[in-house]
Amino acid sequence: MRYFILFFIAMVISFALTPLVKKLAVKLDIIDIPKDARRVHNRPIPLIGGLAIYISFTVMLIGTGIFTKEKLAILIGGTIILIGGLLDDKYDLKPVQKLIFQISAALVLIFMGVEINLLTNPFTKYISFMNLEKWLSIPVTLFWIVGVTNAFNLIDGLDGLASGLALISSVSMLAVSMITRRDESVLLNSILSGAILGFLPYNFNPASIFLGDTGAQLLGFLLSSIAVIGAVKSATAITLAVPIIVLGVPIYDTAFAIIRRKINGKPIMQADKGHIHHRLLALGFSQKKVVIIMYLISGSLGLISILASTMNSKVSYIFMIIVIIILSLLAIKLGFIKNRD
Repeated sequence: MRYFILFFIAMVISFALTPLVKKLAVKLDIIDIPKDARRVHNRPIPLIGGLAIYISFTVMLIGTGIFTKEKLAILIGGTIILIGGLLDDKYDLKPVQKLIFQISAALVLIFMGVEINLLTNPFTKYISFMNLEKWLSIPVTLFWIVGVTNAFNLIDGLDGLASGLALISSVSMLAVSMITRRDESVLLNSILSGAILGFLPYNFNPASIFLGDTGAQLLGFLLSSIAVIGAVKSATAITLAVPIIVLGVPIYDTAFAIIRRKINGKPIMQADKGHIHHRLLALGFSQKKVVIIMYLISGSLGLISILASTMNSKVSYIFMIIVIIILSLLAIKLGFIKNRD
């Protein structure tokens, strides 16, 4: 009941703040004006919607009155991501400039002890754990945080897509955290999922406000950080496989984008129209149907992750491998790795 109350209050705060954030975006002239073929909207839409999620999440986290190094690290890191996102939405930062903010936020987590320093070994008869040395845990954590942060930024291409996928991922991690009894992760996911749900009605098609880089990067950062605190860091049968499955849609979409651009001799950071949502649109689905299809895929992966969390380490990895194989075959079949300008 306590967690439900936190979820509900976070939702109400986010829902109430979003119209105010929309007015602020208009006043500051932070508007997404459709100016190229990649954009699917045909009218100017205010950005920085993620600010409402950030305020709701921060207020609720501070309001709990219980502080740990992990919570403080997430708040500081999230604030760094927010500042970088706001600057990007306003001034259109270069990729390397955005990367500086993302790495800085990830380093704050690492400096304050939020890092991937424990991995399970699925190849032994009994579950065993491998402690990662600093020289290995730091780059692994950096890669995870920065990678997921960018994955949500890249997949934010349709009304309600990134925010809906983040909501499904957060709820899935909430269920996994409850199963594995990670109270801190339950708390964080309860607040985050409530904050996202309060924003989603304004962001779903037809959207009246966008997440912007402010929100898309923030959601990726928060989800990846909470995963480290919860499922990844859990000294139980939970493995790295579970959060990879939970966040599967944005992670694999980004992986396919990197492979596609590499094969076609394009710069990795160069935008194209080969993302999953672009391909589904090209197949004739409406924007709303594409988003719902991707919600269903993400929801299915969420259910698989919840099931995997109840299994031993080896089964969890098998689940992850099966998911990767299926998604890879679908990517080849639907042409996600072909050149899409």
